[in-house]
Amino acid sequence: MTVCIDNPKHPLIIYRGAHFYIVARNYLDNHFPNWEKHFLPTKSKNFKSASRKMTSIGTIIKKIIIPHGKGNITLNPEFVVLNDAHIQGLLLGTDHQRMYGIDIYNSKNRHITIGTNKEKKFSLDIYQMSAQDPLEELLNQFREGQFSTTLTSKQKLSLFKLLRKNRPAFAIG
Repeated sequence: MTVCIDNPKHPLIIYRGAHFYIVARNYLDNHFPNWEKHFLPTKSKNFKSASRKMTSIGTIIKKIIIPHGKGNITLNPEFVVLNDAHIQGLLLGTDHQRMYGIDIYNSKNRHITIGTNKEKKFSLDIYQMSAQDPLEELLNQFREGQFSTTLTSKQKLSLFKLLRKNRPAFAIG
């Protein structure tokens, strides 16, 4: 789904695997040059993804406008800023889905409703991430891997290739 923040459009990922609104520090750096003016530092907390731990550095409140032909919806969520996440967009977790009454419908034309107005449907267009160079994507995955320090570089690469080859056997978060 695409939302507007300060006019430009940004991807909003509705995600059942997280509880909060989440944004990556690198996404803020790339899309909101002065974001640190509105940043609220907090005590560092650890978050877990399917593959590793991530560290929060604080929160930021951003007004989100969800555009709709029958009237826009405005939300003022507080995003947890993760220092080491690689999310290309804004992530909407389950706590806020419940708070705002967001229901997801997996009918022929996927959509969501917000609040009590079930007639006002928002299209769930699948957001297409900008194509990343396949080699760069592999390098990022390799860098993010948590390999034992007892392995040599050659062993790490061999293990990485084996894991990539058998990727369908693993649950991916």
